[in-house]
Amino acid sequence: MHRVVVLALDGVIPFELGIPHRVFGEATGADGRPLYALTTCTIDGEPVTSSVGLTIGAGHDAGALAGADTVVIPPSTALGPVRERGRLPGPLAAALSRVRPGARIASICTASYVLAAAGLLDGRPATTHWREAEHFRRLFPRVLVDPGVLFVDDGDVLTSAGAAAGVDLCLHLVRRDHGSEVANRVARGCVVPPWRDGGQAQYIERPVPEPAQASTAGTRAWMVRHLDRPLTLAQLAAHAHTSVRTFTRRFRDEVGMTPGQWLTRQRVEHARRLLESSDLPIDEVAERSGFGAPSSFRQHFRALVGVPPALYRRTFRGERPPGGRR
Repeated sequence: MHRVVVLALDGVIPFELGIPHRVFGEATGADGRPLYALTTCTIDGEPVTSSVGLTIGAGHDAGALAGADTVVIPPSTALGPVRERGRLPGPLAAALSRVRPGARIASICTASYVLAAAGLLDGRPATTHWREAEHFRRLFPRVLVDPGVLFVDDGDVLTSAGAAAGVDLCLHLVRRDHGSEVANRVARGCVVPPWRDGGQAQYIERPVPEPAQASTAGTRAWMVRHLDRPLTLAQLAAHAHTSVRTFTRRFRDEVGMTPGQWLTRQRVEHARRLLESSDLPIDEVAERSGFGAPSSFRQHFRALVGVPPALYRRTFRGERPPGGRR
């Protein structure tokens, strides 16, 4: 069973502290058994005081980190020395040194300061809360910080933006470990959106339309129901009863990307589910996902997922590629 250890620091924010337990704890296999074992620890095993004054007792010290496959660090309001000097206090540095090589380590929101101060983000892409991005960039100039995304997956080190982006990051890890079907089941159990891509903008000026302004939500739902059809901007604008220009602007204001970008991501996500749960030929998966030409499907799928569709299917079915390793 994959072992997830959450490191609670003094001043930890309760909402973010609960995210890994809520998401990973909801993940079960086809037989109903948990897919993750979760532990919360503090640096010395003693209770910590949260950002809202609650005392949180974990029952485990930093020794728990040595056995973790994934370490998650939620944000804290007591990171003064880290934020001011870009250095870790001795006890925190000693705690992180116990994380074994090869384990994944992820930060939620401003816990990215901890990873950066530990040197884990040097020369690597990362994100943090948009409000802290400039300060973060000045303090850690070697980090390739991108304040415009929800989360960044750089393999064994992952960072996410504020609050709810931690949910997106944890769901992404479940999807990476066990596929879209399990991750979508977790999302339904948590009553959250099943998939928001890491590249989606974390800060949207006008995410909620004014009362007198129409929303594109109804058209987005209609798009998802008709992914297999060729959908033009003119059709989408007509469905929303507005002009193409107004629809495009409103869509970007609400979602943070163009209709075309959003539609491509939804089609890729639909294709992932078909690859995991069906034996449909790749060309038919492309057709049902609305890509038309298989070459276009392979190009978009690889660009967003990182591997070709056939390799993705083999990965989640545990099959050995011809002449290669699993």
